[in-house]
Amino acid sequence: MRPYTAILIVPTGVGAAIGGYAGDALPVAKVIAQVCDRLITHPNVLNGASLYWNLPNAFYVEGYGLDKFASGCWGLRPVRNNKVGLLLDQAIEPELRLRHIQAADAVRATLGLALTDYVITDAPLNVELRTTASGASWGTIGNPDSLLRAAEILIKKAGAEAIAVVARFPDDMDSEAVQKYRHGEGVDPLAGAEAVISHLLVRTFQIPCAHSPALLSEPPQPDLSPRSAAEELGYTFLPCVLVGLSRAPQFIIDKGAIASEKGDIWADEVDAAIAPANACGSSALLSLSQRRCQIITVEENKTLIKVPPQPLGIKVIQVNSYLEAVGVLVAHKAGINPSALRPKLSPLQPVIKS
Repeated sequence: MRPYTAILIVPTGVGAAIGGYAGDALPVAKVIAQVCDRLITHPNVLNGASLYWNLPNAFYVEGYGLDKFASGCWGLRPVRNNKVGLLLDQAIEPELRLRHIQAADAVRATLGLALTDYVITDAPLNVELRTTASGASWGTIGNPDSLLRAAEILIKKAGAEAIAVVARFPDDMDSEAVQKYRHGEGVDPLAGAEAVISHLLVRTFQIPCAHSPALLSEPPQPDLSPRSAAEELGYTFLPCVLVGLSRAPQFIIDKGAIASEKGDIWADEVDAAIAPANACGSSALLSLSQRRCQIITVEENKTLIKVPPQPLGIKVIQVNSYLEAVGVLVAHKAGINPSALRPKLSPLQPVIKS
């Protein structure tokens, strides 16, 4: 019997009640990884600044790559380790840059990860933050060509197999929005722009990528939300990104051109996908809904997005919490209809002839 494979999706930058802060969906991933043979998820779920967790059966896949995988265009090839290239924005001040380089050296020495030498962009990336009418965050890059040139140097000259980007983010962010986020009530103001950066690199070079923002340290707050507290542990959010990328699966771009290997993963092997109940409009979820994949939506994980599955014609099992979702996964893996675990079971009815 093939491995039971699930995808956990929590969209970034949309104020998800669970997974909208600093790695606060990681406990969900840890539990789901216990009941699945393979768990595919993305950086927004697994990144927690200086906090991370080794889940041997979890696959760290950037959002654009996850969309391409779910559509069946790309496959995933597990690796023992990647050589990670560090890409630094020229706009990062010397002292802050040094903090990030030292963090990268620390993961080499303490965790044994393989990194290339770093590259600094030939121009400031000029990241600007934006907010939609609904309150979701996004952003723009003023010099995307500089980002692409730096990535190409890392790949072609340094032999990078994955890329960690550190871009300087503005300090003049909406103070009210930042304070709400730090108190566990608002939207991560950086997340949408981070996704724009990683999407561009994965789309262009088809290798694993994730982003870590460079920011000046905030003064400590006594009433900080536990969900945001992981960001207060150091001067950089880089460690979790480097750890995730070190074992991120490589993308198989052309199934016919590359000899298949044992362990390669394709979309038709995904058994289940879990997502917030009102955030069902992602490309990945729409693609998976066309396959034999059980989609489970979680009502408790509220987001700013108002896209339920029913108008899209997506058939789901809706549950209230991730705890309940785990129960559905266990039943599904065992080949048990979840309705058989309820006290009442409706009798069979004749099929209506058209």
